[in-house]
Amino acid sequence: MKTKIKVLVVDDEPYSREELKHLLSIFDSIHIVGEADSGEDAIIQTIQLQPDIVFLDIEMPKMDGMQTAKSLMEFKNPPKIIFATAYPQFAVEAFRYEAIDYLLKPYDEEQISETVSRIIKYLKPIDLPKQSKLAGKLAIEDNGEIIYIEPKDIIYVYKEDKFSRIITVDNAYETKASLKELENRLSTYSFCRIHKSYFVNLRYINKLSPWFNGAFQLELKGSNEKLSVSRNYVKELRTKLEI
Repeated sequence: MKTKIKVLVVDDEPYSREELKHLLSIFDSIHIVGEADSGEDAIIQTIQLQPDIVFLDIEMPKMDGMQTAKSLMEFKNPPKIIFATAYPQFAVEAFRYEAIDYLLKPYDEEQISETVSRIIKYLKPIDLPKQSKLAGKLAIEDNGEIIYIEPKDIIYVYKEDKFSRIITVDNAYETKASLKELENRLSTYSFCRIHKSYFVNLRYINKLSPWFNGAFQLELKGSNEKLSVSRNYVKELRTKLEI
């Protein structure tokens, strides 16, 4: 890999930051572009430095690692996250944010070496950094388990109460991830927002029919439901369908 991987180290404890930076510095493929001592600072530095990877401590005052990760996922081109913590119980929640890895403190050289190898393997097939979110399946937490879904199998996604529901060709899933978060994570695939509470996979659109007040109705392959296309989203949908 010719392009070095840009890394931001985030931890409120100076010693932990220095230790991690030292362990990472021995790898030629890693370029540490900055460090932050809080979630708020991590967001600012991510905007300024555009890292490919953020090593993110979970237990931080005010804005903790999970809150920071959620904010980073709202970015147009979010960095990939590697969580770091002294406690293993956050692992399931961590993978809601498609974390590449989950490091337990105290760090050791073997652990860091395995993580760097995983990063390289993860990013190798793609051109850093612009396309770093094109990899693999959508990982969600469903009933305490991590489920991996092929984006091509998703028909549509919608918000209901406090949950997002993902409808696939052969199943339905419920997750606490927000609709906006899921839309961002699927932004490199053929999805389009049709309503404030819905977005659909363009591959499954079967029929688009005028309805009333400038709105449309959408019929999807593999689904018996007719979805409403809000007039605020009709233009974007027609553009993506090249109508």
